[in-house]
Order: sequence, then C-alpha cells, then structure tokens
Amino acid sequence: MTAPPRYLPPKVPRASIPAPTPVAQALREHAALARLGERLEGSRRRLRLISPALPGNLAASLQPGPLDEDGWSVLAANAAVAAKLRQLLPRLEALLAQAGLPGRIRIKLIQK
Repeated sequence: MTAPPRYLPPKVPRASIPAPTPVAQALREHAALARLGERLEGSRRRLRLISPALPGNLAASLQPGPLDEDGWSVLAANAAVAAKLRQLLPRLEALLAQAGLPGRIRIKLIQK
C-alpha cells in the first residue's frame, strides 16, 4: 500500500501591514507633532547656547527640559548641580536674551 499524498495546507492570505512611518516624517506631517518637534529643538538649542558659560563638566549633568510660553526648564542631575546652576541664572538668562531667546529659566531635578 502506498501512503496517501501529502498536501500543504491552503495558504491563508495575511493582512498587509503598512510600512512604519519614520519619526521625522511624522513630526513634519502632523501639525501638533511639528510644534512639539520645534519646541524640542528650541530646548536643545538653548542648552547648546548656555553650555560654554558653564564651569567644568556642569553641562554633562544637565538635560534640556520643556519649553513653553512661560520659559524653559533645565533638568539637573542632582541638588548640587541645581544649586550651582541657580547661582549662574542671571548670566545664563542674559546669554539667551543676547541670542534673541529671552525668557525665564526654571531648574528642575531629574526624577529617578
């Protein structure tokens, strides 16, 4: 006796999955996301502007924070960094004003 022929199961059509949209493209195409991208870049720009005025490796302990109508937040790694940054606030705010980016700088601790 011969064995019955083996057949492959019928192919089940799969739903097509669209290709993922790159983040940069999504930011450009959606109005609210575009504004968010502009704020993120504005925050990074402010940190780059003040970094040369910071002593030692203080810039390495900072991260750019939220940017809104009231001002800009700088995120400090710990309380000692935040205290030193508070001493430098008048000079840092003057640097930003000279660059055409006036506003208040807020200092916040990075939550762990």
